[in-house]
Amino acid sequence: MSDAPYLNSLNPEQKAAVLQTTGPVMIIAGAGSGKTRVLTYRIAHLIATGVDAFNILSLTFTNKAAKEMRQRIESVVGTEARNIWMGTFHSVFAKILRIEAEKIGYPSNFTIYDSDDSKSLIKSIVKEMNLDDKVYKPNYILSRISNAKNNLIQAHVYLKQSELVTYDETTGRGKIHEIYSEYAKRCFKAGAMDFDDLLLNTFKLLNNFPDVLHKYQHKFKYVMVDEYQDTNHCQYMIVKKLASVFENICVVGDDAQSIYSFRGATIKNILNFEKDYPDLNVFKLEQNYRSSDTIVSAANSVIAKNKDQLQKNVWTDNQLGNKIRVIRAVTDNEEGRLIAQNIFETKMTEQKMNSDFAILYRTNSQSRSLEEALRKLNISYRIYGGMSFYQRKEIKDIIAYLRIVLNQNDEQALKRIINYPARGIGKTSMDRVTVLAAQDDKSPWEIIANAHLYAELKNAIPKFRNFVNMVQSFIVMNQTCNAYDIAMHVARSTQLLKILNEDKTIEGISKYENVVELLNGIKEFVEDDTNEVEKTLSNYLQDIALLTDADKQDDHADNVSLMTIHQSKGLEYKNVFVAGLEENLFPSQMSLGSRSDLEEERRLFYVAITRAEEDLTLSFATSRFRFGSLLPCEPSRFIDEIDNNYLQLERKSITRPKQTIGNISKPSSSVPNLRKTIAKQNPRTANRPPALENFEAEAMDDIQVNMRVEHQRFGKGMVTKLEGEASSMKATIIFEEFGEKTLVLKFAKLRKL
Repeated sequence: MSDAPYLNSLNPEQKAAVLQTTGPVMIIAGAGSGKTRVLTYRIAHLIATGVDAFNILSLTFTNKAAKEMRQRIESVVGTEARNIWMGTFHSVFAKILRIEAEKIGYPSNFTIYDSDDSKSLIKSIVKEMNLDDKVYKPNYILSRISNAKNNLIQAHVYLKQSELVTYDETTGRGKIHEIYSEYAKRCFKAGAMDFDDLLLNTFKLLNNFPDVLHKYQHKFKYVMVDEYQDTNHCQYMIVKKLASVFENICVVGDDAQSIYSFRGATIKNILNFEKDYPDLNVFKLEQNYRSSDTIVSAANSVIAKNKDQLQKNVWTDNQLGNKIRVIRAVTDNEEGRLIAQNIFETKMTEQKMNSDFAILYRTNSQSRSLEEALRKLNISYRIYGGMSFYQRKEIKDIIAYLRIVLNQNDEQALKRIINYPARGIGKTSMDRVTVLAAQDDKSPWEIIANAHLYAELKNAIPKFRNFVNMVQSFIVMNQTCNAYDIAMHVARSTQLLKILNEDKTIEGISKYENVVELLNGIKEFVEDDTNEVEKTLSNYLQDIALLTDADKQDDHADNVSLMTIHQSKGLEYKNVFVAGLEENLFPSQMSLGSRSDLEEERRLFYVAITRAEEDLTLSFATSRFRFGSLLPCEPSRFIDEIDNNYLQLERKSITRPKQTIGNISKPSSSVPNLRKTIAKQNPRTANRPPALENFEAEAMDDIQVNMRVEHQRFGKGMVTKLEGEASSMKATIIFEEFGEKTLVLKFAKLRKL
């Protein structure tokens, strides 16, 4: 089969990696090196040479990637590709857990909690424990619990980890271990697993039940893992266990793109892979097919500064291409205008589509000035990583009803819908239910279903009975109906569709349309002949619970893409802008304390550079509005780390948004150490908007919306929004020359007009 037609499109190193089907294999895939093609053809080759598709496990990091790979494999070997166990870690392990869950005390129809469910439960626990919710913030607590699980530290073990407990105590959060313990207990009682539990419980299954481990070791004779540099310790241990019998394990990744340590990923998994498998076959995919030679060379010059890496020499046969432009702006608002203007000009002169452009940034908060600038030039854009469709309230309400149909012990779903639409079951009644559930070690549903046994609930018995009867009717119907029929029945009989349809406000119409779209999506799921799974409500809910941001992207709309660099991984665009290249922003101030953190920031910059195919533009501002003040900024060290031969500085300047496009001075041929150039200027006076002379600020105790005010540097504007109280009050003001800004009043230095 070494002369199979699908092998002809591979270069020698790619072909060698595809043909090496046995034993441990590591494929180091540089950016744009055709990794997906190699993965696809390797699996196709396994099947073509007689390996049973049912014996292949292929793990990815997005369902979208898995779907695309399966389609490509099917085009080579036919429908046998549908029998491969392929998907994300979470989706494949959820499938195993559905089969084996009862061994660890879970029902097979367990609920999968998203982060909102988890945070809501943690918030309830913090409140019940009478802890300060400003100290024990749900986001922080969930992050601590997640990191513990990713490192195989279960709730009952957490207290024995002196390092963790000491850290919690020194940060004033000494009760985290108790919250973790209660959280784990409540999830178990609710028959629910969060995303990290899908990994942790799979490990528990394989570790504690030798028969289960034996079953899946012999089922998955060939194991392939994509993006191996992004795996955490728990994923590493599961993969190692599954592959330990046959050792036909192939991992694909690029240590230079390991950027998810904040999620628990550890670069050590790929750096130390050879220690686990001394007879390892290593293949390096070093030819870049994506980017120009200039971009590839610039990326190499940056990543070479990292000490911890696997050596490779990424190269390309592509054209030299344009130099990387560096835009220096006075403020972050001007930076946004310069980028938008650049996109507008390029579209006009080169007939480019909006979808050819992406703007990347380090933090989500940077998008504001970019959005404003794009809107003013009527450039269509889309922000990735915002609120997903499935996080909208009206969607979560319907989904909560559907979750209760499958799992009545789902505490978070029950609390969400028990009195929506209103049925007279108030907070007092539910507080009593919560107390009784804790006293009797039961779920809230068990208390509600047996409300007649509790004198404390006497007044609410008829209301609880009606609710329970309604849910039980849904349960009976679900036994014979597909996902769409039961969802439509629930939406109608609960009156949710009717209530939303009666709201004729713009927001109400939007909510109604969203619910209709959800029902349409369920209909598509039921009628999808290419999907082999049963069209049950259970399978549908699992599908949407395991969606990632990348799976929700609409690749067909003609929009400029705005996203954080983390969200851009795996994507590519003809023209890429990387905004906010300033010290303490990128690299982040949080990363400057250790070499390992700084090296991860540098890998993140490498990822940003290598998203570009033809043109790359880097930008920075010499002052940025932060915390209510205009602060001086220093260009990022990362700009200096690019060889000067690949850079050109564009000295554009805009002072007003109404200025006509053009007036661009000739770019210089190189950038002679930008940070030193800027440092020579007085950072507190250079390139700032001119201050108004003889300006005297006033106390703004009586500030109101629609009041006209004046700022010493931003000039005249109108207050459009007030939020917060007393010393922390903020005002959103639209200034005539500098657009919208949000200022902390006690620092703002305003006067009334």
